Amino acid sequence: MEITDLTPAEHRVWQAFALGEGVDFRESADDDPRTGASWGSRRTVRAEVLRVLLLNGPTRDGEIPGLKLTGARITGKLHLMYGTVEHAVRLRSCHFEQAPNLYGAQIRALVLSDSVLPGLTAGTLRVDGVLRMTSCRIAGPVRLAGAQVSGAFFLDRACLGTPAAPENPDTPDTADHEVAEEPVLQLNHAVIGTDVWAVGLLAHGQIRLNGATVGGQVNLDDAELHATGDTALHAETLSVGTDLRAMRLRAQGSVNLSGTRIPRQLNLAYAQLSHPEGQALRASSCVIGEMWLREAAPIQGTVNLRRSQLELLHIPPEVWPDQVRLDGLSYRSLAPHLAAEQRLPLLEREEDGYLPHLYEQLTAAYRTVGDEAAARTVQLAKLRRHRRTLPRYARIWGQLQDVTVGYGFRPMRAAGWLLVLLITGALAFALDHPRPLKSNEAPDFNPVFYTLDLLLPIIGFGQEGAFAPQGWHQWLSYLLIATGWVLVTTVAAGITRSLSRQ
Repeated sequence: MEITDLTPAEHRVWQAFALGEGVDFRESADDDPRTGASWGSRRTVRAEVLRVLLLNGPTRDGEIPGLKLTGARITGKLHLMYGTVEHAVRLRSCHFEQAPNLYGAQIRALVLSDSVLPGLTAGTLRVDGVLRMTSCRIAGPVRLAGAQVSGAFFLDRACLGTPAAPENPDTPDTADHEVAEEPVLQLNHAVIGTDVWAVGLLAHGQIRLNGATVGGQVNLDDAELHATGDTALHAETLSVGTDLRAMRLRAQGSVNLSGTRIPRQLNLAYAQLSHPEGQALRASSCVIGEMWLREAAPIQGTVNLRRSQLELLHIPPEVWPDQVRLDGLSYRSLAPHLAAEQRLPLLEREEDGYLPHLYEQLTAAYRTVGDEAAARTVQLAKLRRHRRTLPRYARIWGQLQDVTVGYGFRPMRAAGWLLVLLITGALAFALDHPRPLKSNEAPDFNPVFYTLDLLLPIIGFGQEGAFAPQGWHQWLSYLLIATGWVLVTTVAAGITRSLSRQ
């Protein structure tokens, strides 16, 4: 391309490139790139001119060339497929008529902040510095699958996709012929050297981060994700160096983090997760340091944490939905610290019904912080829940153990029952002494020790064998002997079970 073929606007860009100087076509700082289609020739630059500059532009001794363009209307397609750009590219507040094609390109640094684009094709793009798309408005898909960015990827306050049109009830149903829409952002298997910043991101469509590797943190604070399909954020097997922040995240659609690795914190504090038709949050088979949903809105949809490993789980009871999937979930501690009675209703919401592991895990968490009383409460709840799964005839023995000694976790109940029976028997026999079997050999009658002789089969005070009750006293003695055996046997079984758990 000859320099004589350039328009005045393009000539300014050409001359500034060799010096690494910027060109700003904006008429005011408030220029909106969304109106760029109406910008005239004074602000129009052809994409082919930019391509020639970037691949084989003029240089000047002692100067560092670079493309720094602001407020331009870029016509045509910027085609840099497999190209190598040795210079930084900064195209701020620009309006692109066509989606740039940077597939397989290598660029020193790429900045598209505040620009409007119909889309971006940049799969396997390699950026030696930062990739900055802050406050961009991109209607079509952003394809960055397999991209490698040695620095950070900035997507703060960007708007991806277009809002879905409201449903028209008069429109015929064509669901059988619909094709799933392409995600608005694809970062599958991308490698980001430091951080991904997407604070305040607005996405009308699915975001995919499957298999991506981020050296630092992913920040989705204040992001809004509106899925056109079932999944708003699809990030299976995502690997993060430090944290995944998503405070105040609003997601309409499933958030799928299955298989992710987050060594420090998954922070969903104050988040609003909604997918009533399915799984609002899927974080199964994950390895996470801390998972926070502090002061989040009640989740609408199922939560799936199956087989995940966490050090700390901070989810208040009121945040959990009506249905959960927690089989195989392991955690070391819970926050905030609450009474067992406030945690136990969650285990009733398990989709697969009674799972002993859930109770054992909750017990271990309470024992970790030294709350043995809460641990015993959980174990008692586990046995009661298990009893409900047994046939009706098999529940009798369990009910008896529960009423008498709380399956060994409430031993003071046995003492209470023994005291009631002891008082009842002592009063009955004190009012009407049983007759002695041998009047000249019988010891003095003592109603208290006589009742103890009947209640405790192991201990003998010499009273039971010396006296013979008659009438209804005889039936009372039979009742005391039978209940004594039941109490002693039940207490022994409960203590044995409790010791075996220790």
